[in-house]
Amino acid sequence: MLYQIHEWQRKFLTPISTLAEATSQLFVSPYSPLSYAPFARRLAAGYDLLHRLGKEYDKPEFRISETEIGSLTVPIHEEIVVQKPFCNLIHFSREFPLSLKDTEANSPKVLLVAPLSGHHSTLLRDTVRALVQHCDVYVTDWVDARQVPISNGPFHLDDYVAYIIEFIQFLGEGLNIISVCQPTVPVLAAVSLMASAKMEPAPSSMIMMGGPIDTRKCPTQVNALAQKKSIEWFENNVILKVPANYPGYLRDVYPGFLQHAGFVAMNPDRHLKSHWDYYKDLVKGDQQDAETHRAFYDEYNAVLDLPAEYYLETIKIVFQEHRLPKGTWDVAGKRVRPQDIRKTALFTIEGELDDISGSGQTQAAHELCTDIPVDSKQHLTVQGAGHYGIFSGRRWREVVCPQIVSFIEKHKK
Repeated sequence: MLYQIHEWQRKFLTPISTLAEATSQLFVSPYSPLSYAPFARRLAAGYDLLHRLGKEYDKPEFRISETEIGSLTVPIHEEIVVQKPFCNLIHFSREFPLSLKDTEANSPKVLLVAPLSGHHSTLLRDTVRALVQHCDVYVTDWVDARQVPISNGPFHLDDYVAYIIEFIQFLGEGLNIISVCQPTVPVLAAVSLMASAKMEPAPSSMIMMGGPIDTRKCPTQVNALAQKKSIEWFENNVILKVPANYPGYLRDVYPGFLQHAGFVAMNPDRHLKSHWDYYKDLVKGDQQDAETHRAFYDEYNAVLDLPAEYYLETIKIVFQEHRLPKGTWDVAGKRVRPQDIRKTALFTIEGELDDISGSGQTQAAHELCTDIPVDSKQHLTVQGAGHYGIFSGRRWREVVCPQIVSFIEKHKK
């Protein structure tokens, strides 16, 4: 019923938001007499803020149509190469001229595994934009669970691991896997299971960024909540059925709007200040800072529903029972043994100020992957970076990405 109430609220706010947007334009358009009224800019800013607070945020686009490689501008085409019920594998295909086909052939192949934890894969837009200058990039684009008909069946954490194994085998030799946040756990499981079964080809390297490999180390507020509440509490309080106006009608999900409320509740003062600053920027006419705010919240406010079984299993297995670091996790009846990985190099990356995945949680992968040679292991703590700063923004572009590219080149097969 809560989901249906949310839908009614959304339908109620949509025309108000649309009206607020139109009214805002009346107070700034040079062709409108209202724009010359006293306090017109303040009124326009207020209506604009009301519009953004009440609007529905759809899934954003990657908007990566070209990249600069040396002095050359290379067009990029986004194409789906594997389509699954809950995930599409997207290839950012670079259109090199014939004279540079060798450059394309020699570029390292990267599978960028986006998190399935609330936001769309476009949250990694900056990650893709930097990597595509050096690598042949593929990205997991997870499907909003409310858009998946219930006839497609459930999606478990085991299915997530199976998807990763399938993508690894599809992409073949010379693959490098980069996982950001939540997928570090299923990616490590997938590579471990392949190593235990001696499945080829083994990935050349796996780069893990800000993930919950062992949440017992420096637990954060997110980890504390998962520990404090029982799995029954999560099932009874945050799992809802998709309403009738979506293809996934009657599917059990952890809704995006509840996740968004949780995101905001972690730092309410920061978001309140951000919106107030946005209002002041509009009043001052500072369009550059205002556009930066819009771009961030267009992404931040666009959320997707998670399959209930996947979400609950992740809470239980990763955050409550710590099965991966304890060596007690079985996927499809097979034990996950990171110690069996030998042919894949490991690079872990953490942010010094990460308040989602605490210090040491990602680095814990080194303790589990005991048979990877020491010279094939590397760790980086990014000074001054929070959770998002390790894969987006200036530190990502100037500090993290160059080291990832160097690591991939060093361990290229």
